[in-house]
Order: sequence, then C-alpha cells, then structure tokens
Amino acid sequence: MVSAIPLREDFDGRSVRRLARLSKDAGQARRLLALGVIYDGGSRTDAARLGGVTLQIVRDWVLRFNARGPGGLINGKAPGQRPKLNVDQRQALARIVEEGPIPSIHGVVRWRRKDLVRWIFETFGISLDETTVGRELKALGFAKLSARPRHHAQNAFEVESFKKTSRPNWRRSEPGSRRAPRSSCGGRTRLA
Repeated sequence: MVSAIPLREDFDGRSVRRLARLSKDAGQARRLLALGVIYDGGSRTDAARLGGVTLQIVRDWVLRFNARGPGGLINGKAPGQRPKLNVDQRQALARIVEEGPIPSIHGVVRWRRKDLVRWIFETFGISLDETTVGRELKALGFAKLSARPRHHAQNAFEVESFKKTSRPNWRRSEPGSRRAPRSSCGGRTRLA
C-alpha cells in the first residue's frame, strides 16, 4: 500500500482554519478546512467527506497546497483557446480596415465582415467565422456601422417639401384655466 503524501510542515490545523475563515473564495475555504482535518490527525477519507469530494481530489489538493501554499487552492480562470490571429496579423487587419478597400484590387467598395473573412483567408491562410472577425474588430476599437434604411424610390428633393416648417397650431393651457366637468357616466350622456 502506498503511503499518503505528507502536508507542508510550516502550517498546522489552527492556521489553516484561520486562513479558511479569512478567505473570500468559498472553494478555497472548503479545501483549507478539509486539509485542516488532515493536520489535526484525521483520515483523508474524513477530509474527503468534509470537502464533498473523492480521495483522489483530496490528494490533488494536498499536491497543490504543498507546491503553492494556500493560494494554490484557489481555482484560476481557464486560459481558453489560443487566438487564431497573432499581434502582427491583428495590426494588418486594423491597417486595412482604416485604409479602406481598393475596389480594383479587393473587389468591394466597403468592408463587410464577410469580405474581411475572405481577405484574412487569402492573406494569412486562416479560416475565421464572421462573428470572430466582428469580435476581433471590436477588440481593436472599431464599431459596427450600418446605414439608415431608405426606401428605394425615395426622392431627396421631395423629402424637403414634406418637412413641417410651420409652428404647431396647439398651445399649452394657462395654469389657471378651468377644466371641463366630468360626467359620472363615463363620458356618455343619457337621454331621458
């Protein structure tokens, strides 16, 4: 049978429980309390029961605690997937968006995300989704702009003739004016 991995000797049960009480991270506090059971001479099974985990996880906690101390028991944020575009490629994307497309070369008069997806693939050989390109552009400080919708048959000269240029006919009532009396029938008049 394999012997248990010993805990660090610079801590004891009381100090670990004190750290658990002061901790702002609930997971770290639970792990420290479980290790406090081991420091006080309890079994690892008791520590696993207190922590609500298996013996293997308690062993992992002991290894993390021995290597990095109480800070090693805080779950860090997962690093996530590596970005597909590196710094130089992002700078090239920002540069081409700022300069705008050249219609004879790029075949478009304004950049759309789908056009930038194609440009990135042709230039760098990297296949990206339109939403990913939008996220990259937002991270670079660009905002998505969309044109105001216009009717296809709208005439700019006729629009001016329909604009209201005169003052409105209504006026605000003076504060001392009387209100019309309300009828008790909900606004209907009864005929006798």
